[in-house]
Amino acid sequence: MLLSIIQGLFKTKQTTNELAQKAKAGDEEVLSDLLFAFTPFIKKTASFICKRPIDEHDEEFSVAMNGFHEAVMAFDSSKDASIQTFAHLIIKRRMVDFIRKEAARNEKVLLMQASEEQAATSEQHFLLDKQSISTYIEEQRTATRREELIHYRELLAEYNLSFEELTNVAPKHADARKTAFQIAQIIAETEQLYDHLMKTKQLPLKEIEAIVEVSRKTLERHRKYMIAVVILLNSDFVYIKEYVKGEII
Repeated sequence: MLLSIIQGLFKTKQTTNELAQKAKAGDEEVLSDLLFAFTPFIKKTASFICKRPIDEHDEEFSVAMNGFHEAVMAFDSSKDASIQTFAHLIIKRRMVDFIRKEAARNEKVLLMQASEEQAATSEQHFLLDKQSISTYIEEQRTATRREELIHYRELLAEYNLSFEELTNVAPKHADARKTAFQIAQIIAETEQLYDHLMKTKQLPLKEIEAIVEVSRKTLERHRKYMIAVVILLNSDFVYIKEYVKGEII
């Protein structure tokens, strides 16, 4: 069973999707084999999100593994393009939640330590310091958002795209926008498709059409929008991604 799963990873998305459906239906052996076969993918996804190497000894790996398990249990092949794309999104969501909770916990510890070290300081002085820190953090966030937008604009220009143009070509209907997003996610997570885009500045529409149930005409109509999404998904633009989180699973 494990060998067939590993081989299936390099064949069609349908084979892997069917295995995911079997695992979801209660086949424990298939579920166990899927978790094992996708371990490299889980590590890679966790490392990509954390921006550092992740292995089985890290708590982040456990979070990512649980995210993959959750994805298998929630996967619906009639709605989601592929288990790998869907799992990447779920893992990212769980990793971000974990990172935020850890950051909040660490911030609380630091505030407690600061409070103990400055016990003799008046409450008013402490509140002023806290307000100053909050103001500084918000200023840094604003500056980072501005830098991200400038950099994103520069990347889009390499593909002859602009924010103004994307406003006009973005799919107007929610279903069309969701479909375009999922196809962009497939491209971003598929090395061959992504490399082709990076090298030629064009989408490999023929290859994409072969793996998604979308017409060539629709792919061409949403081409610019999908390119912009792929660039965003494979970037480190944390704050810009917050603007579109409602579009991402």
